Amino acid sequence: MANRIDRIIAEILQHGKGIDSATLEEGRQKRNGKPLSSWVVQKGWMTEEDLLSEVAAKIGVPYWKDLEAKGLESSLVSRVPLAFAKRNGIVPIRLEEEVLTAATSDPLNHEALDDLRLILGCREVRPVLSSEQEVLRAIHRFYERSGETPQEMIQSLDTESSDRILHELEETEDLLEVSDEAPVIRLVNLMLFQAVKERASDIHIEPFQKELKVRYRIDGILYNRLTPPRRYHAAIVSRLKVMAKLDIAEKRLPQDGRIPIKIADKDIDIRVSVIPTTFGERIVLRLLNKSGAHFGLGEIGLSPDHLRVLEDLIQRPNGILFVTGPTGSGKTTTLYAALSRINSADKNIVTIEDPVEYQLFGIAQIQVNPRIGLTFAHGLRSILRHDPDVVLVGEVRDPETAEIAIQAAMTGHLVFSTLHTNDAASAVTRLLDMGIEPFRIASVVRAVAAQRLVRVLCPDCKEAFSPEAEVLKGPGIPPARLRDRPIYRAKGCPACAGTGYRGRTGVYEIMLVSERIRHLIMKKADSATIGRQALEEGMKTLREDGAEKVLCGVTTLEELARVTQE
Repeated sequence: MANRIDRIIAEILQHGKGIDSATLEEGRQKRNGKPLSSWVVQKGWMTEEDLLSEVAAKIGVPYWKDLEAKGLESSLVSRVPLAFAKRNGIVPIRLEEEVLTAATSDPLNHEALDDLRLILGCREVRPVLSSEQEVLRAIHRFYERSGETPQEMIQSLDTESSDRILHELEETEDLLEVSDEAPVIRLVNLMLFQAVKERASDIHIEPFQKELKVRYRIDGILYNRLTPPRRYHAAIVSRLKVMAKLDIAEKRLPQDGRIPIKIADKDIDIRVSVIPTTFGERIVLRLLNKSGAHFGLGEIGLSPDHLRVLEDLIQRPNGILFVTGPTGSGKTTTLYAALSRINSADKNIVTIEDPVEYQLFGIAQIQVNPRIGLTFAHGLRSILRHDPDVVLVGEVRDPETAEIAIQAAMTGHLVFSTLHTNDAASAVTRLLDMGIEPFRIASVVRAVAAQRLVRVLCPDCKEAFSPEAEVLKGPGIPPARLRDRPIYRAKGCPACAGTGYRGRTGVYEIMLVSERIRHLIMKKADSATIGRQALEEGMKTLREDGAEKVLCGVTTLEELARVTQE
């Protein structure tokens, strides 16, 4: 918000709240260019709504808290350049008898209001005050819904001269601002935008002899989305390489890079992997939403019993908790949720990861970099010299890392890490195979949690049905349990893009290392024997946990079979 508004806020604070000018000056120095309003709210002196209401009354304009409820005239917004709207924090709402109502975070910016009047050719602009974030949200909501689709862009490519497709390869500040870009740049930007909008985790760009396929991985499943002309493959690859700062001329070797981009109000970090294939370079883009909300322990699919067990484990002063499962099964999300739960001012938490997927406030995170010798083992040794209370090791890949992690747990640290095994009991035999002494495993491993991700049924279109008794045998659901509980199946609607599913949740099995299991570890028992003992002690298997989610209408029998099949 502009300095003119800040001066009014300062007057409100001095005269209405008794806050002296010295305190306000101290705040100006501490807030690092951020609006005074956000600092006032952060200090708890006033709510944003109360503050802006008083500012609006002072300058004689209405205050509108929720712009979506007021409705935006799309014909008006589409005539205002996105860059102008964002730069000035202003969005047109409605035009009546040549008088325009516009929401703005700075109603005293008469130059911007006059420019908007000229752009839209109206007689007068009447401003209303909204928060800076609310104006930006309104702008982004409209521009996300409008504009060209990738499919339309591909059709227009056929009419463009192929000699122009590598013209102007500069990255845009915001990928919604694509109107003046070269055709292929526009296509790549729209492709990324569509993927983010559809919640895709990966984009696969795959060349074949006569066609080029673009597939999105959404909720763990790959879907065909685009088929650009095959002749534009090289241009698309070159554009992405430029964005990732990779070598355009190198087409024979694999390359890896990253692209930090902004799409509307979302900060996206894209990991780029390029490999040479028979028909040209294949690219996979992993999309990480840096501004996305992080899940808490209560939001990742843990049953009440599992939640109580896990909360007890992560509050312990030492030992190791392993989370196991295949790639993409949500192990890192579970560990991040655990760290967030115990993160406090009295704990020193350090992680070493490959890659650092999300930034966790108040936690020191280290990125593995083998090219300069920063491996898990080397980084973990350094972490232990920083007096940590809790350590997260992204993955135990080798005996050296396993040894150091176990040593850390034995010397009074709480350690979280992951292993690639199919179930909880197999984690013990995996550590034994790495050469770790049985007594060391038995003394420090507190529990092993295995997990998978199942797709969640779309709440808008899921439908109840009565399955045959034969179908229920796989997940082990007795037909008697269905008397008062319907089972649902996927149908498909526009809200879920016809898939029948929207989002994912976890299914878990948690093996606590009891005294009897410790004895089995000391005897180097196999995973089947350890697993049987855990079941006798009450461990719920992945399939049993998933069956509960089927009965609760969260997922389907087909999903459970897909992720838990041997």
